[in-house]
Amino acid sequence: MSSLAQLQRQMATAVMRPLTRSETTRQRDANGRSVAAEADSFIKPNDRLSSFERLEIYNRQYWFRLFSSFEEDFPGLRSIVGSRRFNRLMRAYLETNPSRSFTLRNLGSSIVPWLQQNPQYAEPHTESAIAMAALEWAHIEAFDNARLPPLAPDAIASLGDETQLALQPFVRLIASPYAVDDALIAIKDNAHAAGTQASNAVTLHLVRRNRSRRPKREQIHLAVHRHEDTVYYKRLAFEDYQLLRAFEANATLSDAIDAAFLDSSIAEADRPAHLQSAFQYLMQMGWLCLPSATEQP
Repeated sequence: MSSLAQLQRQMATAVMRPLTRSETTRQRDANGRSVAAEADSFIKPNDRLSSFERLEIYNRQYWFRLFSSFEEDFPGLRSIVGSRRFNRLMRAYLETNPSRSFTLRNLGSSIVPWLQQNPQYAEPHTESAIAMAALEWAHIEAFDNARLPPLAPDAIASLGDETQLALQPFVRLIASPYAVDDALIAIKDNAHAAGTQASNAVTLHLVRRNRSRRPKREQIHLAVHRHEDTVYYKRLAFEDYQLLRAFEANATLSDAIDAAFLDSSIAEADRPAHLQSAFQYLMQMGWLCLPSATEQP
C-alpha cells in the first residue's frame, strides 16, 4: 500500500471515529491509544489550533452531517419515539451501521432490521416505530429507484397464464398495522407550516383525514410510488396488495391472480370485474414491466 493510501485510511479512520456523548472527539481510540498522539503523527498544528483540535473539526462535522441527514430522512420515526430517545437511537444505529456508500441516501437502509433486532431503542412504541421506519425507507427508495420501460398497453392481450410480470423498482409495497401514511403526511405538513425543510425535498400532494402525529392502529396496505418526481402513498385493497406482491416476486400471471384472492372476501362472481379495474389502473400508472427489464444493468 502506498504512503498516500495509508495516510488516507488513517485520516478516514480518525474522522469517522464516533464522537463522545458530549459531541467531542474521543481522547483515546478503541485500543486505548492516544488520539492526540495519532493526530500529531499526520496533521500539522498551526498558531491557533493543535493537531488534535484540527482533527476534531473534521470529526465533528462528519458526524453532524450524518445526524442531519438521518434526521431529515426519518422525521416520522423521531415523532413517534421522541427527540431524546431518537438521538440515542440514531447514534447507536450509525455507530453499528456506518456510512459505506458514496451517497448519504443509503444511510438508513438497515434501519428496519436494526430496530427489529434492537427494539429497546424504540420502546414503548416499537411496533409503530418499525412500521414508520419501513414507510420512510420505502419513500426514499420510491424517490430514487429506476423507472424501467413499462408494459405496453397492447401487450395485455398477448399475456398468457404462464407469462411472468414484474413490479417497477420505484413502486414499494408496505403492509402496516398502523396508519403510518396519515401520520407521516401530518408530520411533514406541520414541518412545512413551520418553515422547516422536508425529507428529500419532496412534497406530498395528498389530503388525508384524521391527521395525528402518532399513528392510530389500523391495518393498511400501501403502494409507495413516484410520479413526476413526487412521492405518493396509495392505499390498496388487500387483493391488490397481494397481486402486486406476487408481481414483485416475478410470479406468473396465473399465480399472481391466485395469490390476489387467497383469503379474499370478494365473491367469486365479482372477481373478474375487480381484476379488470386493477389492471386498468396498473397499466395507466405504468407499474408493471417484464422481468427481463429488471435484470438489465
